[in-house]
Amino acid sequence: MKPIFRPDTDAPGITVIDPIQRRQFPIQTSTPVQPTSTGVDQFSFPIDNAAEIATNKLVLPHIVIAYVRSADGDVLTKVEDFAYEQLPKGDYLIELNAPIKIYLRMTSEATIATSADRMEFDFGAETRVRIGARSYHEQPGATVTTTADPRDVMAAFSTFGSALKTRSCERSLPSLRGHPPKIELDDRFHIPNEISRPETGVRIELPPELSMIYPSSTLAYYLGANIVPGDEPTLVTDDGFAHSLTHPERGFEGEIERVLKQTLFLDCITRTEGFYQIPLHERQMIESDLDFAFDELYERSLSEQIEAYLDVPFDTIKEHVPTWLLSTTVSEDVTNLEAIPYLVNNLSLISTKGEKRRKPSPETPEPIDSFFRGTKAKHRGQQQAHHSYVAPNRTDSLEHAWLGGGMPIGANKLIKQSFENKLGRSSSTGEIDITVVCNEQEMSPEYDGGNNLYGKRQELRFDIDVHRNLSVRELESVLTASTDFLHYIGHVKDGKFICHDGELDVGTIDDVGVETFLLNGCRSYEQGLELIESGSIGGIVTYSEIANKSAIQIGRTIARLLNRGFSLRSALTIARNRQIVGNQYIVVGDGSIEIAQSESGTPILCDVTTETDTDDEYDVQLITYPTVERGMGSIITPFIENIETYFLNGGSTPKLSVDRDTLVQFFRLEQIPVIVDGEFGWSTDIGLEKL
Repeated sequence: MKPIFRPDTDAPGITVIDPIQRRQFPIQTSTPVQPTSTGVDQFSFPIDNAAEIATNKLVLPHIVIAYVRSADGDVLTKVEDFAYEQLPKGDYLIELNAPIKIYLRMTSEATIATSADRMEFDFGAETRVRIGARSYHEQPGATVTTTADPRDVMAAFSTFGSALKTRSCERSLPSLRGHPPKIELDDRFHIPNEISRPETGVRIELPPELSMIYPSSTLAYYLGANIVPGDEPTLVTDDGFAHSLTHPERGFEGEIERVLKQTLFLDCITRTEGFYQIPLHERQMIESDLDFAFDELYERSLSEQIEAYLDVPFDTIKEHVPTWLLSTTVSEDVTNLEAIPYLVNNLSLISTKGEKRRKPSPETPEPIDSFFRGTKAKHRGQQQAHHSYVAPNRTDSLEHAWLGGGMPIGANKLIKQSFENKLGRSSSTGEIDITVVCNEQEMSPEYDGGNNLYGKRQELRFDIDVHRNLSVRELESVLTASTDFLHYIGHVKDGKFICHDGELDVGTIDDVGVETFLLNGCRSYEQGLELIESGSIGGIVTYSEIANKSAIQIGRTIARLLNRGFSLRSALTIARNRQIVGNQYIVVGDGSIEIAQSESGTPILCDVTTETDTDDEYDVQLITYPTVERGMGSIITPFIENIETYFLNGGSTPKLSVDRDTLVQFFRLEQIPVIVDGEFGWSTDIGLEKL
């Protein structure tokens, strides 16, 4: 389904809506407008849908990076915060890096003025403005079937690169990487006619073993490489270049990881010689240490670029490579191959060596006599007898996941069904639906005053339904009704929800309407799995008893993080890193899903140190959490006065030195999680005296 343009009724303007990804971007106009359909071929970039309006002014609800281009796409200037640009009359194409990719096309003069939180385009007189929109959403284009024979699996994974929209270094931009084909296990190998393997001249030679094929899949996708049988793991190009994928210290999986990180990182720098010529921090840091010129490298072939990239010792660039978003440990079960395309789409690092241990006791950091969210505390320490616990590999990635049997400790439990549920979910142009169920009066402080948890977003519409003390039949009705997010507060016993008149097992419901969820009750893991099997996409659940006092803090923190655009996995990662939550909480299903969009495009956590060597200067570090749309390879620039540098998305930026007034102004732009001298809080809640 294409983006649509909806006239606003509350104030003059339109809202651009991506119905599939549930993204919205309002644009105010000087007078009421009625958009009319127009052709998509008037823009120099790919467009899914376009409309035309007549207005003398456009106002955006917050600052986005804007590139002012000529009609042919050449950059004339870029506009950020605290800017004032006067454009003479001409034919312009303006690219907006909003939650939906938006282009403005007009023939007029224009004045572009921005403040800390507002962006205005003034055309001086009524002007025809054509608005083009492109969804970041991607789905698999076709399905490849393969047998369990590793050689067939190699050939199937070799089709992943067919989803790349370019073979140039610009494929490092997430919007130019499409979703790999689906893979299904069958008794015959078949590639549909609509899929053609890319001819990049790059191949990965491997012994035909799943333990080597799985970890190489993301690299094969990113390079558009064929995976073929070979005696030793080697990256080979048709130009005669060969690079061993077995390193004496890093080993096979470590070298695969190094090659992927290094090629994407240097592609991001090389592309600054093309359509996006920006002052990139990482280029400034490493350029003097390299023996090649990026302007020359930009014009060379993929094979030549790979050879130049891998000639650079990893230690030369290692400290400047962004922290990777996701690493996934995958068991060698052949059925897991069907979920690999979804991991590859997230550009996950994949390993196959996980350590298994049986029946540990996930910590419950509360005294034994605390009030728990199970009906009886005597179950404390008992484990689900039919499950074993798994300790996946630990890496320096921001997030971790596990694909396989067992219950992972501190990692997202991936379930193939959840990815398919996500692909099959219905489109929506309406409000974000939040459903809160509180089935225990003593737990009500978790949501009381809930306007601070959900819905305080000027540019997004929320519809929040709160239910209390539901019966079994009423809870079943809530679970079958369509909602974007369910926040359940109450007791769970023996794998069932507790209601005032009995128990409810989700396994008895064939089709649920809940897309994502937080089940904040004791031992809610089993019910979370049942929700996934019945149609949900992902959620946060518990392994063990949770004390009520802790659960209230955890529920409120996670709710606010989700409301600010963090994914399920990122929200729980932050809560765990801040010791707000331990390993008794995990994500099940597709942890990359978000219930709301981030105002700035990429969710950030701000770390502030007030004790510095300079009076009235603070050290500020931004920890960025890439999303599916703004994934690895995307860029961010903080809207902080006098900071004009761009940074690659992922992990911590360098420390930025800012004065008190600038920091206060930054905090007022958007409600974001912050850490001030080690104390976790929210930017809009911090009193000025703390600074």
